[in-house]
Amino acid sequence: MVEVDIDELGRISIPRVDVAFDCGPQVNPERIRSQLEGAVIMGLSLAMFGEITFKNGRAQQDNFHQYRVMRMNEAPSDIRVHLIPSSDWSMPLGGVGEPGIPPIAPALCNAVFAATGKRIRRLPIKDQARRST
Repeated sequence: MVEVDIDELGRISIPRVDVAFDCGPQVNPERIRSQLEGAVIMGLSLAMFGEITFKNGRAQQDNFHQYRVMRMNEAPSDIRVHLIPSSDWSMPLGGVGEPGIPPIAPALCNAVFAATGKRIRRLPIKDQARRST
């Protein structure tokens, strides 16, 4: 769940994100929380700014000075990770990996729709969050 504030110019701020995660038995819950907090920041960065453009057959972005990522002042001040408890240790243990990233863009787009009435149909969002009139 992504909470957004959108000003009259369509600028998005994200005060809070909640993540619920069911990964089975948890050996190190704090490591899982850290992984998911990072996934939130990466997912928001990709959804809001992630774009690679090409010119003459070459990518124009070759490092982070040209490829926009979320800055500290843009990141949610409150990321809450809710881990679903599991006591079934008969399941094989595995890693958390990257499953926290894919649901972030749809959650952000749904939050923009709830706030503005406007559906986001392409990523990155950039300037698409202006309110419908």
